[in-house]
Amino acid sequence: MNLFHSWWQGIFFWIEMKRDIREILEHRILVLDGAMGTMIQGYTLEEEDFRGERFKDHEHSLKGNNDLLTITQPQIIKDIHSAYFEAGADIVETNTFSSTTISQADYSLEEIAYELNYESAKIAAEVAKEWTERQPDKPRFVAGSVGPTNRTASLSPDLNNPGYRAVDFDDLFEAYAQQISGLIDGGSDLLLIETIFDTLNAKAALAAATEVQEEKGTNLPIMISGTITDASGRTLSGQTTEAFLISLTHQPILSIGLNCALGAKQLRPYLQVLSDKADVLTSAHPNAGLPNEFGEYDQSPNDMGEQIEGFLKEGLLNIIGGCCGTSPAHIKRIAEVASQYQPRKKKALV
Repeated sequence: MNLFHSWWQGIFFWIEMKRDIREILEHRILVLDGAMGTMIQGYTLEEEDFRGERFKDHEHSLKGNNDLLTITQPQIIKDIHSAYFEAGADIVETNTFSSTTISQADYSLEEIAYELNYESAKIAAEVAKEWTERQPDKPRFVAGSVGPTNRTASLSPDLNNPGYRAVDFDDLFEAYAQQISGLIDGGSDLLLIETIFDTLNAKAALAAATEVQEEKGTNLPIMISGTITDASGRTLSGQTTEAFLISLTHQPILSIGLNCALGAKQLRPYLQVLSDKADVLTSAHPNAGLPNEFGEYDQSPNDMGEQIEGFLKEGLLNIIGGCCGTSPAHIKRIAEVASQYQPRKKKALV
């Protein structure tokens, strides 16, 4: 009887806390998952694996379109999500980093963009539900991943024509609105606009998220995560960390942070800026160090955990995870470290 009572207490706890991730974030650091691409590479998939039966006669090569695996190899995506939850992640990202009409145009698959987002969110939500039922005291969440697309609204791809743009704000807004609609309909708990190299692209995504949520009557929290492209400490479109922060906190968001391009050690000074200046929560999911000459990531889970522990000890973050090169082993170590520290307290802007 006591076990039954305890189980129901756990279920009620999950129902209450699942309602709003913000409340959990007041009490502990949450752990985001690691790299989806790194895990997919481990399966050594070939062209026919990406195509599946449905796309076996598609006119373009599909190898490398990782988002398509949501439809053609759903069990692989489920297993990856489950591996990250088992490692200790509180949040997994949907397999939708490139699931916009703009990015899928490279494969002539624009027409399935909504489906990719819906199905990916649905898969992740199913796995999150399974793990929450196993461990009711540790509710799991799904972040709908909204990538930057493969085009920039601020810069010209043609050196001889600096005024040219391969995409404009309206194009981005439309593509993001469709993506976000699918992510919400599929069951995402929050939205993660990530790996931002161009703030104008991110503004289009944020505007789309706001409008779509107004239309649907939803209020999913929104995470923002930019990427510092080199040692200059700026995004590709030229913004400093503080400028990036100011540009994207005019609308209510859950958190702002940094991911990709750099390892934890290299991100440290820029995370300090966010921690000092942001009046919202802060996040980071760095790479497993810097890539070697073969483009591979060598940093071990212990080394990465040690570096991350430094800025958790200083109270710089509320959400921590991994990007390129990270695996469940990295996330396991990060989760162990994160459990020992209190989350950063939000600061009011002066």
